[in-house]
Amino acid sequence: MNRKIALWLLWVGFIAYLLFLAPPLHLEETLELLKNIFTLNWVNVNPVILSLFSLVGIWLLIYSGVLFFDGRMQWIPFYPFAIASIASGTLGLIPYLALREPNQQFSGRKDAFLQLLDSRFFGIALSLSTLGLLIYAFLGDWVGFWQQFQSDRFINGMSLAFCLFCLLFPTVLGDDMARRRWNNPQVFWVTALVPLFGPLVYLCLRPPIQENVAQQTPTSFSSSRVR
Repeated sequence: MNRKIALWLLWVGFIAYLLFLAPPLHLEETLELLKNIFTLNWVNVNPVILSLFSLVGIWLLIYSGVLFFDGRMQWIPFYPFAIASIASGTLGLIPYLALREPNQQFSGRKDAFLQLLDSRFFGIALSLSTLGLLIYAFLGDWVGFWQQFQSDRFINGMSLAFCLFCLLFPTVLGDDMARRRWNNPQVFWVTALVPLFGPLVYLCLRPPIQENVAQQTPTSFSSSRVR
């Protein structure tokens, strides 16, 4: 219950920050930025901002690699929140994290979509894409990015959303490890404490989920119980 309250407070607090405390929204500039990104007119986009925008998408795929399995066993599916997250980032994700129950099981068979999310190819592809984006970001205008972070609500909010993705991943990591029978506290803490690359390496190395797993009573992950 404390976890749920904390997540709802974080969600409300982030919305309140964006509405009342964040820098002003420059709508025309934001729409022009999004137009340039989606029409591949990247020459007019700061590589730092383009990379950050893309890394938010990488984070959504990382969470998808965990939560589509989790949603199979929840009272509410993950896919509506995944769709909402495409447009709103963490604002669409946090409600699912708050509504879901601890779950360490998976039942049934994996369709083609789940098999893709469960494959090491998925984790490797995301990892290589992330490396490319970070290298590209180093070519950008970091001074200009910092100025926009301080003065533009969209850039400011997107940057903070990236940080929230890093912060929230441990809330679903333990259950995913338990579904895979990978009870290793060292892996949990390295994945949880290394931003972005911890989850990426986890997706590359984790054992696949077995189909038709016998249902068990969900229990919360606790590093003190794993051996």
